[in-house]
Amino acid sequence: MTTLSLGPSWLDPDYLIGTFGLIGVLIIVFAESGLLIGFFLPGDSLLFTTGLLVTSGKLDTLPLWAVCTLIVLAAIIGDQVGYLFGRKVGPALFKKPDSRFFKQENVEKAHDFFEKYGPKSLVLARFVPIVRTFTPIIAGVSRMNYRSFITYNIVGGVLWGAGVTLLGAALGNVEFVHKNIEAILILIVALSVLPIVIELLRARKQGKKARAEEAQQPGGPAGDTPDAPGPRGRHAKR
Repeated sequence: MTTLSLGPSWLDPDYLIGTFGLIGVLIIVFAESGLLIGFFLPGDSLLFTTGLLVTSGKLDTLPLWAVCTLIVLAAIIGDQVGYLFGRKVGPALFKKPDSRFFKQENVEKAHDFFEKYGPKSLVLARFVPIVRTFTPIIAGVSRMNYRSFITYNIVGGVLWGAGVTLLGAALGNVEFVHKNIEAILILIVALSVLPIVIELLRARKQGKKARAEEAQQPGGPAGDTPDAPGPRGRHAKR
């Protein structure tokens, strides 16, 4: 099976799995779930391709249930490491300067996502690239209740880790998928990025609306009328 590389060739799921096998998949899932350097890794398409290769016999290592279990564990442990890192680093994370592998805007996006959706953001963020890497770290920075974190971490890890892998396995027997794997992977990436695009458009719309309302409010520089007559002005003349 050949797949379309959606970025550098070394980020192509088929190449990664063919080169590093299941161990490589687990390391990538772990890194993308909670390490700052893992935000650029192809989690969704990688899991989908893994499920497809397992069910088609081209990744003949462990049965599908065992592969899903290991992926879920890697995802949960990755988030756990991210949470502990956030608790240790604390607010200093928001002061960290930009570098080649770190952008402050990614932290801010994850923070806004966490503030908006609360604890359930740990589940929702699993399906949003970049955000899923930083959200457990933000949860640690915010000192989220540990029991709640563990609960939502497990739920998110199962739904994402096992869910996307099983989806690939289920569609692996469909001839259409084999013939159009490139388009399928592009669709997965597009659907993963869609929430970010929607949030950006919504934030831009809200920003324009707020600026428009501010410009229309009286009392601003254009709305000041110090010379307008009033009861105080008439009494002053008397």
